[in-house]
Amino acid sequence: MTAGRCGRMLLDAPGRRVLAGMCGVAPQVLARALPSWGREDPKLATGGGGEPRAVWRVGGSVVGPVAFGCRLCAARRTGAPVTVVGYVPRWGRVCVRHGRWGLDADADQRLEYLDVRGVPEVVAAQRRWASVARRAVRAGTGPERVFALAQAVVARWWEQALQWERETIWPRRLHQVAGGDAGGDPDRWRIVGRDAVVFPEVVAVAEALLDPAMAELVWADSGAGRPRALPADGLFCRRLGERLGRTWLGPLAATDHGGPLIAWMGSVIRLRRGAGGPPGYDNDPWWLRQEHRVVAMAGQLRVLGKEKKAPGSGTMWRAAVPAEQRMLITSAIDSAEEQLLQLRGVQTGPTAEVARRLLRGLGHSAGLIENAWKRTVVAAVNGGVPLQEVAQWVDMPVEVLSQMLTAGRQDG
Repeated sequence: MTAGRCGRMLLDAPGRRVLAGMCGVAPQVLARALPSWGREDPKLATGGGGEPRAVWRVGGSVVGPVAFGCRLCAARRTGAPVTVVGYVPRWGRVCVRHGRWGLDADADQRLEYLDVRGVPEVVAAQRRWASVARRAVRAGTGPERVFALAQAVVARWWEQALQWERETIWPRRLHQVAGGDAGGDPDRWRIVGRDAVVFPEVVAVAEALLDPAMAELVWADSGAGRPRALPADGLFCRRLGERLGRTWLGPLAATDHGGPLIAWMGSVIRLRRGAGGPPGYDNDPWWLRQEHRVVAMAGQLRVLGKEKKAPGSGTMWRAAVPAEQRMLITSAIDSAEEQLLQLRGVQTGPTAEVARRLLRGLGHSAGLIENAWKRTVVAAVNGGVPLQEVAQWVDMPVEVLSQMLTAGRQDG
């Protein structure tokens, strides 16, 4: 009985005692050897009457990311090129000896690794991560939280980069790890190659977020003692772009108001001002919203498979609406949300100043929402949804909606 190459069996206490007895190994030794040893599961918590019980679970959901190890290293140690699977965080995926990036083992795809010998910056980034992790500990936070936030920031850029004409580094790396050409199946390669391709930038962003000097630039951009909206040409994002070798990136990062980077900047500013944050934030700069968490390769490939089964049919939003259009809608919604969050607690001070900030902030948010609304209408109609249905959802006569779409096409 198996649960796939990355499946793990969880045992209740009686089951662990039985296994330890069968193996003739002390439970504490098994606990050191098996990361999932002692992990509990709700299905094992009740009932059973003392009988040993077990459940199968995907390894990644039990302990952490499950990845392939290096077959060549395994062959050196065992004499046979066997498949090796283990719990490996994404900052430790490179086999430095053989230049291989171990891929997630729980994804439905055939590759075990990517060849990164042609992209030495990926190997160098893994070496740099050790010092970044030590800095995170000195800053009082877990390295895994810093990595998760930095990865979320860069993964968001990865999606937006589809329309960045000046981005040339990632396409070159992607073709390299794809064996020289990712053009045969670009959607799949963008999923499979993402973590390896963006890894150097993830480490660089983590370094920047842990740098006190960079936090000072955030404080200066916020107006310090005289609060103001974060500018599009702010010092922090400009310097961040320079550190990443992309001097043009600053304004793009600074105006992505709904993303994890701006959320981190907001937490830094609120901590300096001693102001309260939105519910759930707790002013923790390393707290990552659920919607900002990076979707793993397995999940992305499942979505891609569903889209390919219904290409352009309109039954799947992601199949009917181009990626760049989805990104623009999401960006407008997120930006409006961030603008509204910045209005929390502003109703103190001189009447004219409070009114000015509220009206400008609300007006900007309303414009962003209207922008998302219009883009969604256009995407729905272009995706095959009947105009009559869309008009009913937006509470607008069909003729008026049709005229609006026609005017939009003429303007665009």
